[in-house]
Amino acid sequence: MLTLPRLAIAVVLALAPVPGWAQQEAGPVAEQAAPRAKVLSFETEAQLNTLAAEGTTVVFFYAAWCPNCRATIAELNARWGEVNPDLTVVIADYDAETALKSKFGVTYQDTFVLLDSEGNSVKSWNAGGVDGLNANSAG
Repeated sequence: MLTLPRLAIAVVLALAPVPGWAQQEAGPVAEQAAPRAKVLSFETEAQLNTLAAEGTTVVFFYAAWCPNCRATIAELNARWGEVNPDLTVVIADYDAETALKSKFGVTYQDTFVLLDSEGNSVKSWNAGGVDGLNANSAG
């Protein structure tokens, strides 16, 4: 299986919450950390179906050579705290995942695809950053 470009892997690692970091000591009133959106790399369609059944899932088709994709990733990194906390974003390699592109009718990199609870495409859009992600994935 082809791996995502190094930049995409770095993005996934940078955005993914790291268990154990910034844990607070349990005191009389321990604050719960606010829920955060999740970002994962695409592995299989079964993974997408499972994630979609669990909650709102969006696939982002990323290409390392695409300046718009890089700008989108930079904005997501900078504004990740503003992303709907119930959202799961799955990053798929635009160049490697040809079957997935075909399934969802994706013909352009920097494309987001919102999935229904069965893993089917509900809608897709290009670019838009955090604001577009939140607006297009709102229930």
